[in-house]
Amino acid sequence: MNIHHTNQHFLVRSIFEAALPPRAVDAHKGSNGSIAIIGGDNGMVGAVLLCSRAALMTGAGRIYAAILSDEAPVVDLLHPEIMMHSACSLTQLSQLNCVVIGPGLGTSSRALELLEFCLVQNVSLLLDADALNLIAVHSHLSDLVKHRSAETIITPHPGEAARLLAISASDIQKNRKKFALKLAKSLHVTCVLKGAGSICAHHDGSWFINTTGNPGLASGGTGDVLSGIIGSLVAQGLNTLEAAKLGVYAHGAAADSLVERNIGPVGLTASEVAEEVRHIINTLNKAKPPRLKLSYQD
Repeated sequence: MNIHHTNQHFLVRSIFEAALPPRAVDAHKGSNGSIAIIGGDNGMVGAVLLCSRAALMTGAGRIYAAILSDEAPVVDLLHPEIMMHSACSLTQLSQLNCVVIGPGLGTSSRALELLEFCLVQNVSLLLDADALNLIAVHSHLSDLVKHRSAETIITPHPGEAARLLAISASDIQKNRKKFALKLAKSLHVTCVLKGAGSICAHHDGSWFINTTGNPGLASGGTGDVLSGIIGSLVAQGLNTLEAAKLGVYAHGAAADSLVERNIGPVGLTASEVAEEVRHIINTLNKAKPPRLKLSYQD
């Protein structure tokens, strides 16, 4: 892929400085957004954990992991900051700033009910993985997506995009920009079409191509990490397009940073990318943290 960095459609480092609004000196965890990640059916709990950990590393103040599996852990021993719930117990979605649904969700009747519930809530929503597969199969879900009152992001890989559009993945790959825009406009969403040169497309017709990333990202769980990154940015106040742009850039830049240190591309893991993204975000936000000014009088 030939990428010319002078083109306004390409995502390069200079457009992300500073990446996030500065944090106030009196900020608290509630100031930095609340996010829930819903999924993790039997055998796929790791997808929710990866997504939740990425959201934590990207700066969300509160992270809820809502897991379908009856065998889910009661605590994430690696990151106990993440609050663990059963998926069916997490009903107050309006109190959240963003919900990610899909990682490890499966396609069971319970998964379908949860997705239907989320689609009618007035909260920003990121749809990934099996959430997209369910939408491709159940046409009424597409209508719910189109008519949502809150912002929505979808993050399909070419196979998921192909199922949503009822065409082949090879067709998607022949004209990625065209089909990313088609999905964005037809579903009235921000679409992140994943792959080499991930494309961020908005239903208003704007589109951008990412310039970061490497083949080390072609491993299990990296898509879950991307969803956690983008969802966390939405929870912190970015609109869906800006969160998608920064998310794909930081995700790829994290992988590039690791490969520069010979941590990959062979053997690069999603967990390593999730950890590295914190460094990328803080590097982009070069400003020093605010200092509390105190005064004292007798």
